Amino acid sequence: MHLRKLLPILGAPVHGNRSSMTCRMRCGDACFHEVPNTTGNEYFADVVATVVSRRGFLKAGAVVGAVAVAGSVITAGSTPSAFAAEPVLDFEAIAPQATDSVFIPEGWEQDIVMRWGDKLFSTAPDFDVMAQTAAAQAQQFGYNCDFLGFFELDAETELMMVNHEYTDEYIMFPDYVAGAPTEEQVNIGLAAHGLSVVAVSKEAGSGRLTPVLDHELNRRFTATSKFELTGHAAGHELLRTTEDPSGTVVRGTLNNCAGGLTPWGTWLTAEENFNQYFANAEQVTDEPAATRLARYGLRGGQTERGWELFHDRFDLTLEPNEANRFGWIVEVDPFDPDSTPKKRTALGRFKHEAGTVAIAADGRAVVYSGDDERFDYVYKFVSDDVADLDGGAAANADLLDRGTLYVARFDGNSGTIADGGQLPAYGAFDGTGEWIPLVHNDESFVDGFTAAEVLLFTRLAADTVGATKMDRPEDVETNPVNGRVYLALTNNTNRTVEQVDEANPRSSNKHGHVIELVPGGEDHASTTFGWNVLLLAGDPADPSTYFAGYDKSQVSPISCPDNVAFDSNGNLWISTDGNKLGAHDGLYEVIVDGENRGRVRQFLSVPNDAECCGPWVGDDRVNIAVQHPGEGDEASFDAQTSHWPDGGDSVPRPSIVSIWPTVTPSPSPSPSPSATQSPTQAPSVSPSPSSTPGDDDGGTARPGLPSTGN
Repeated sequence: MHLRKLLPILGAPVHGNRSSMTCRMRCGDACFHEVPNTTGNEYFADVVATVVSRRGFLKAGAVVGAVAVAGSVITAGSTPSAFAAEPVLDFEAIAPQATDSVFIPEGWEQDIVMRWGDKLFSTAPDFDVMAQTAAAQAQQFGYNCDFLGFFELDAETELMMVNHEYTDEYIMFPDYVAGAPTEEQVNIGLAAHGLSVVAVSKEAGSGRLTPVLDHELNRRFTATSKFELTGHAAGHELLRTTEDPSGTVVRGTLNNCAGGLTPWGTWLTAEENFNQYFANAEQVTDEPAATRLARYGLRGGQTERGWELFHDRFDLTLEPNEANRFGWIVEVDPFDPDSTPKKRTALGRFKHEAGTVAIAADGRAVVYSGDDERFDYVYKFVSDDVADLDGGAAANADLLDRGTLYVARFDGNSGTIADGGQLPAYGAFDGTGEWIPLVHNDESFVDGFTAAEVLLFTRLAADTVGATKMDRPEDVETNPVNGRVYLALTNNTNRTVEQVDEANPRSSNKHGHVIELVPGGEDHASTTFGWNVLLLAGDPADPSTYFAGYDKSQVSPISCPDNVAFDSNGNLWISTDGNKLGAHDGLYEVIVDGENRGRVRQFLSVPNDAECCGPWVGDDRVNIAVQHPGEGDEASFDAQTSHWPDGGDSVPRPSIVSIWPTVTPSPSPSPSPSATQSPTQAPSVSPSPSSTPGDDDGGTARPGLPSTGN
């Protein structure tokens, strides 16, 4: 398999690939406000500074990434396990692109699975951007798709699960007025948020997926659907509202980002930037309440979308507890069409980016999650009970309601950094860490906090115990082959020189990095771990970048890692968000074991102003969620910056894409990285789902977690 020399980088735009409009609509301009974490806790940058010099990272071929925890050691050029470290998918790395298309390697084919507005039920109208209604949207595929997962129903059918993170009314509606939405526009926005569960049929001999209209398991969950609060915080007085005096029933789920599938056949979806939907925090004068709101980034008066103009629950002066009902991990049983999703309070409340399950040595469930904010933390939950991997959702109905919630503290080794930026005396870039317990059921381990308060205000509790500040902890996923845990830290340009020193990998970390964790004793329930920096992303020609010691002339440039997944050989796949190198975001393969550890190859690129989300990587196909195409700074309904996927003068539509190999690429060198590849525009014809449900018995099947996926 041929690997090209260093791929060229296009000229960088002012804002990188993420527009200021995306920052505004997705996370409420979180990076342009004061950092919510004002504690004096240690920065991860400071930890790294104790174990590695900036120039030391640049030593190609050095012994890199050593982690010694209970006999588990990782070094560059070695394979710490007996598992294969070879690519599963055969492709030639593409050059960075800036085309309004999903650009894929030569020898591969693609198709749209579902677009925003495609219907799940025959009772829904066909999508008409000029005649949208909330009733129609509640039966149609939602807006900005993020997490993507699949369960197999039978040989011909899979069940697809998708998050719909947020909406951009400026490019959705032809007559939208900022600050003065109509009630119907608000209600359409509520319906376009949430989740979709859709059965899809598989085409033999390809990776093409076709939605099955009216399948018995098809469901839409919106920002008005019924959800249940469970666990030890459920029913607390700070969760009670006028509409729900019990404090146990919530309408809706908001800003769902990443997530995960459980081995017992359920879906975990993460509520992230919920803070931006609640108005008038500036009018809250009660000091404890105001402190809590500020720590979660709730501030200001009227919100961007103005939902509070028509729904009192989004006005904190009228319903001060409504915001506390968001920011949870939600568990969905996709195989029971009558089930109510559960917001699992035992996993803590913060801006969850992921909810990824691993099984401990004794059979207990472990859920990893990152808090996607500058200088916030990484968490895990360990259940009290053993998971029943054969019993499905019913046998594990309250498994995630009892257990211990931890937050991570990263520690550096005690080696001395030599003058001149040489490697530490012990010759490795690594450290150790500890999972600090916060709460176990109704027992708090944090002074001044009850157990319920730890769960409700987890950030504040973690501040108290000295957790390590990280650079926007995004997806946290467990490698199904080597058992290690991979953490994507997207970026943090707010890290100042004063917060680092000469030995720190980088201040103003605009490209992000990836950390590899090794559970102590190779047991996910352990309270200790080892860590190493796998990647410092960016232009390989930039001396501050690092690719696990791999030859940087042989890697693709990568910036702003976000979601991660694995193929069946345990290779890491990274999707990016906000590429600061001038090209569009994309999907990348990274070898994590063996002599090619650290090799990065770009697999695809997404359209104008879009983000690559939810990668699902199988042995015969790859699926991605293309989020916010056309969300450029100057974009409006009448002046779109993308016309993907339908082409012409159409509005951009966030969509799920399936990609599969058709011809094995030639291994011979090409004269130019872009000469043998061409963009592939998705077809403009909508998928044609069956008008009748499939004849499978998928309603009772409960397969285990596949070895690949987000």
